[in-house]
Amino acid sequence: MAETSATITQAEPEHPIGQRVQQRFPAWHHLALGGITLISVFMNFFQLGQNGFGSYYPAAVRSMMDNWHNFFFASYDPGGFVTIDKPPVGFWFEVASAKIFGFSPFSVLVPQALAGVLSVILLYYLVQRHFGVVAGLLAALALALSPISIVTNRNITIDSTLALTLLVGAWAVLRAAETGRLRWLLLSAVIVGVGFNIKMLEAYLVVPAFGLLYLLAAPRSIWKRIGHLAIAGALLLVISLSWVVAVDLIPASQRPYVGSTQDNSELSLALGYNGIQRLLGGFRGGPPATNTSSNRSVNTGSNGTLPTSGGSGPTNTGGNGARQQPPSGGPGGVGGLFDIGTPGPLRLFTQPLGGQIVWLLPLALLGMIALAWQRRPRLQSDRQQQSLVFWGMWLLTMGIFFSVAGFFHQYYMTEM
Repeated sequence: MAETSATITQAEPEHPIGQRVQQRFPAWHHLALGGITLISVFMNFFQLGQNGFGSYYPAAVRSMMDNWHNFFFASYDPGGFVTIDKPPVGFWFEVASAKIFGFSPFSVLVPQALAGVLSVILLYYLVQRHFGVVAGLLAALALALSPISIVTNRNITIDSTLALTLLVGAWAVLRAAETGRLRWLLLSAVIVGVGFNIKMLEAYLVVPAFGLLYLLAAPRSIWKRIGHLAIAGALLLVISLSWVVAVDLIPASQRPYVGSTQDNSELSLALGYNGIQRLLGGFRGGPPATNTSSNRSVNTGSNGTLPTSGGSGPTNTGGNGARQQPPSGGPGGVGGLFDIGTPGPLRLFTQPLGGQIVWLLPLALLGMIALAWQRRPRLQSDRQQQSLVFWGMWLLTMGIFFSVAGFFHQYYMTEM
């Protein structure tokens, strides 16, 4: 079979309803998308920050504003003695916002709210390209109104930033599958690698969908597809581990202690606390802070400010001379804790998770089955089939993880 790297030329599907409305109102879809965007802006920004923003991650943001040392390591405390339980990239946007607008609940939360709005617009574009305007608008509206997405967009946790990053990666890998060009696949690998430096292995939940799509759909020979995937996989690991390795190579005396670990290693944090323990459940990380002054050092005042120095909690040592760690980023435990129910095949359809984004699951599954049933397999020439494989695998991987995982928070499900 002759190989080609040219873009597949195929007429985009025209939804009959959208086609008729388009003839009468040429700009209707722009107005509709604008309306949905305004809904998302209202949901994400209205009275943003009125309930504060907690103490754990805001303390890190405030510390990272002080100097480049804290900024690079994601230091929890102003003295740079211990890190938080996440990489720094997602929080760099919050630090930049706080630098521009001043440190306050609103300024720190703005990047997450904005990421939610941009995700709505980008999802419309991704769906509209292959399924038409109506489908794109429905997808954007569903994301804009999903309760779990709205709550996450108004929270200091960086899941909204990760969701936007993965959608940008989806755009790149869809282009790679359409054209068979290695550069688009490598771009998607770089983007997912950046996602790893936002929330570590949570970003890898999309890797099966990315890899399967390119393997089945790219207009290249099977061996070239496999070779391209191998190159992209290597690049993904390089980008993902760049910050982790850089931190671990620095002598422990010259950097903060890695929070939520027992061996002071970012690699252990990635593979353990933020990796296998999320699947199997387990302890919350390293030894907790035992001195109450550590909690006082991160409490917000009435004006939403945090102390810039003198935080003694993270600098205290235990009887063995080890640095004590700050409070962890969220509750720990396994099984039915954190309001996530008991692991099992029906977990996503029962309380407490059933009231979140999963109320759309039956419609999504029925829609994909109906579309797939009507078509013969033509993955290398049919863009709708490519999208079905991609989004279906994305949904399946996320669904399996959230059904069996022993340790996660509900807001992680915004990635679905």
